[in-house]
Amino acid sequence: MILATCFVLVGFSNAQLSAAAQAQVGVTTSYRPDYVKLKYPGGDVPISTGVCTDVIVRAFRKGGVDLQVLVHKDMSRNFRAYPAKWGLKKPDRNIDHRRVPNLQTYFRRQGFELRNQPFQAGDVVSWRLPNGRDHIGIVSANLWAVHNIGAGARDENVIHEWPITGHYRWKW
Repeated sequence: MILATCFVLVGFSNAQLSAAAQAQVGVTTSYRPDYVKLKYPGGDVPISTGVCTDVIVRAFRKGGVDLQVLVHKDMSRNFRAYPAKWGLKKPDRNIDHRRVPNLQTYFRRQGFELRNQPFQAGDVVSWRLPNGRDHIGIVSANLWAVHNIGAGARDENVIHEWPITGHYRWKW
């Protein structure tokens, strides 16, 4: 595992991860999938905007986990283990952590994937939307999902709305 490359907060929990995602509701109010050059480490698009993966990245940062760094380092060492959907020849620390298939691959490679387990607050869940696109969110305290599907961060009862393609639980 590559946990040594971040500062995991001692005592941070999946309930706090869920709360960090829920705190984005009403703050992240738009959806912008633009490619943006980000500072590294700790790069982020403005809090008022972003995509579904930005909800995940921001929530994990509250727990001291920088998915930008972790995904980039793992991709740099194991580039062929990641999806080749975008025609890239090498990792790109500005965008790789902002792509659902890359987060799915990272979580799976780190042993965080669950199968046939009930959902808990703080779990990460991914879906395949009817248009074929990938989507991701964090299970909230009410067992809904905090996600951004186009209108900003929302906490909605959508966990079983679309086919589930991944279920992950971080090990603090």
